Amino acid sequence: MIQKKEIKPYTTYRLIKSEDLNHHGTLFAGRSAEWFVESGFIAASSIINPKNVICLKIHGMHFSKSVKLGATICYCSKIVYCGKSSIVAYISVCTIDKPNDFIVDGFITFVHVNEDTKPIPHEIKMIAVKVEDIELQQRAIALKK
Repeated sequence: MIQKKEIKPYTTYRLIKSEDLNHHGTLFAGRSAEWFVESGFIAASSIINPKNVICLKIHGMHFSKSVKLGATICYCSKIVYCGKSSIVAYISVCTIDKPNDFIVDGFITFVHVNEDTKPIPHEIKMIAVKVEDIELQQRAIALKK
């Protein structure tokens, strides 16, 4: 049975504190990666039970700007592709005052698993309608090649 679920974006906010900085005084990539995966996981677990979701791969995090102490950043995540057992999230990051000026973006693949962490079908079918979502879905599909 194919499930139909509304796929919507999720936003999480982070205040950049001193413990989040690297030796250059900008946001440490490792901390950003932690929040990046967390944001994608929130989107994935909105459509399937979180106990059955594991992260398979971060396909890349492309940093285009640095982030300084005191900035508030937004992690916007949404599911853009569903395979047989996989779910791909697209995450974009911007500052709260410049929502269309990306700092980081990229994709993460999650897998729907059983209690033994073996992949199992999730039976979710996703149909992208908006042009932006169709383009993101095509980019996500290309990641599998």
